[in-house]
Amino acid sequence: MAAAQGHFSDHSNGNEAARRTEGDEVPTAFRTAVDALHSARLRPEIEIDPTPPPRKLAPYAHALEAAVVADGEDLADGRLVLLHDPAGHEAWKGTFRLVTLVRAELEPEMAADPLLPEVCWSWLTGALEARGLVPGEPSGTVTRAGSHYFGGLADRRPATQIEIRASWTPQEGAGGVPGTAAHLAAWCDLLCQVAGLPPSPAGSADSATGVVTLPQRRGPRPA
Repeated sequence: MAAAQGHFSDHSNGNEAARRTEGDEVPTAFRTAVDALHSARLRPEIEIDPTPPPRKLAPYAHALEAAVVADGEDLADGRLVLLHDPAGHEAWKGTFRLVTLVRAELEPEMAADPLLPEVCWSWLTGALEARGLVPGEPSGTVTRAGSHYFGGLADRRPATQIEIRASWTPQEGAGGVPGTAAHLAAWCDLLCQVAGLPPSPAGSADSATGVVTLPQRRGPRPA
């Protein structure tokens, strides 16, 4: 990614992508929520950039992609999308929705744990709770997939990937604007946790929320 670690590069492209969904009249609440995303203070291991948002999920959308990078290795990656429908959405029970995808490769013995899906979901809810956030109408899936290599790739060790897909409605504050910076920080906490990094000294009360940290991952995902 082009962004410097721990903060965004130029976020004008992301705002332009949001504007194109509905011309130039972007609601103030949505614009404020997007600006708050770009004000978040993140861990230095996080590399993050705007990315083109989906166009059919809501009238307004803004998307970010991020990776956890340590010692030059990508340990986890993901995408976070902020959706906004000023008219409200019955399934969301609100006017904003956050949609996320998080992926990381695991050691095969860790992936064999039958409780892994439940534990991964607790990492997401625990990351939000640790920052005082209450996700509304949460839903999602946890998927693990294994790969075994043959022929010219037979020298590679078996690989197992965990994938968390989720969405939730953020609580709206003054002016109908949710605290998107805190939600982004919690999402990055999840990314770092899935990557196997220890909790940041300043941050999450992991021990208080029962969140389990992954052991050190095996290294970069094979090409």
